[in-house]
Amino acid sequence: MDLFSLVSLVLVVAALLAFLNRRFLKLPSTIGVMLLALVVSLATFAIGQFEPTLVDSARSLLLQVDFSDTLLDVMLAFLLFAGALHVKLEDLAGQKWVIGTLATVGVVVSTVLVGVATRYTLIAIGVGTIPWLHAFLFGALISPTDPIAVLGILKSAGVKKSLETKVTGESLFNDGVGVVVFVALLGLATADHGTGAGDIAMLFVHEVFGALALGALAGAITYWLMKQIDDYPAEVMLSLALCMGVYSLAGALHTSGPLAVVVAGLLVGNQGRRGAMSTSTVQRLDDFWEMVDELLNVMLFVLIGLELLVLPWSTQNIIFGLIAIPMVLAVRFLAVAGTVRVLSLRREFSPGAVTLLTWGGLRGGISIALALILQDKLGGGATVLLTATYVVVVFSIVVQGLTVGRLARRIQSKTPDGEPAVTT
Repeated sequence: MDLFSLVSLVLVVAALLAFLNRRFLKLPSTIGVMLLALVVSLATFAIGQFEPTLVDSARSLLLQVDFSDTLLDVMLAFLLFAGALHVKLEDLAGQKWVIGTLATVGVVVSTVLVGVATRYTLIAIGVGTIPWLHAFLFGALISPTDPIAVLGILKSAGVKKSLETKVTGESLFNDGVGVVVFVALLGLATADHGTGAGDIAMLFVHEVFGALALGALAGAITYWLMKQIDDYPAEVMLSLALCMGVYSLAGALHTSGPLAVVVAGLLVGNQGRRGAMSTSTVQRLDDFWEMVDELLNVMLFVLIGLELLVLPWSTQNIIFGLIAIPMVLAVRFLAVAGTVRVLSLRREFSPGAVTLLTWGGLRGGISIALALILQDKLGGGATVLLTATYVVVVFSIVVQGLTVGRLARRIQSKTPDGEPAVTT
C-alpha cells in the first residue's frame, strides 16, 4: 500500500473512533480512542480464531507503519511544539527547581533503579539473565514521563495550575533528557560511539546544551521575523517552518530534536505572543496548532492501541509486564519523594505533592517507540522489554489517566483551610 493510502486509512480509522468516543464513551480523546483501538485489536484476535488470515492481514498492514519513525521523526516535533506554545515561561520559572531536578537527576536515578530491578526480576521469574546495559536501556526508555500523554490528559483532568505546570514542564524536558540517556546507553551496547566517561559526558553536553542553544537561536530569529509583519497566514507559516526546521536541523547536528523544538515553542508562545503578534494572529495561531495537536494525538493513540496486534506476546512477557507496572511506579515514587525531600529544605510542598506527581507521571508512545528501536538493535532478547513497555504504557494512560483528576480532587478536598490547594 502506498504512503498516501496508508495515512488515509489511519486517519479514517482515527476519525471514526474519535466520533464513537465523543458520541458514546465521552472520555478524554486520547484515552477513548486508544481504548476503542484496543477493543478493535482484541476483536481481531477473537475473529482470527475462526479466520486466521484476518489477523495476518491486519499485522501485515500495521507493519507497514514504522511506529518509531512515524512518532520520533514526524509526529513528535509537532506535538511537542504545540504543547510548548501554551506553557507560560513565568509558570515554568516558578517551578524551575522541581522541573529541572526531576527532568535530569530524577531520570538518571530512575534509569538506574529500574534497570537493577528489571535484571533481578527477570532472573526471578525464569526469563534469564540479561546484560546490565539492556536492563538500563529499559530503565531509560520507561523513566521519562511522556509529554504527549501528559498534555493530552491533563487538559481534562481538573488538576490545579501549579501541579499541571510541574507535570507538564517536567514531561516536556525529561523526554529530551531521557532520549539522550537512551541514545548514550544504546551507543554503548552497540559500540556506536566511545565508551569512556568523557565520551558519554561530551555526548550529553552536545545533545542537551546544543539543543537548548539551537532552539533559543531559531526561536529568536522567528520572533524577529514575526515582529516585522502583521499577516497571520505568514506568521502561522513561520511557526510551522520553525517547528519542522529546528527539529530537522537538530537531527542533522546530532543534538536533541525534542529539546530544541520545546525551547523554540516556548519562545514563540511567550515572547512572540507579547511582542510580535496581533490578537487576531494569536487566535489563529492557537486554532491552527490546537487542530494539529488534536489530529496527531488521536492518530497516535489509535496506533498505540492497534500495536497490540504486532507485539510479541508470551506468558513470561506478560508476567514481567504486570510486575513492571508497580515496579516503575515505585521507582517514580522514590525519585519524586527524594526530589521533594531535598527541595523542601528551601521551599514548602503541600500535602499530597509526592502522590500527585507520582501518579500524574504518565508514560506514552515515546516509550513504545524507543522499545521498538531497542528490539530492532538488540534482536529477540529485547522482546520481553518491548511487551513490558506496552503493558506499562497502556496501564499508565488508561488507569492513571482516568484517575489522576479524581485523585487530585480528593487530595485537594482534604487540604486544610488556608493551605495551598496543591503543590506550590
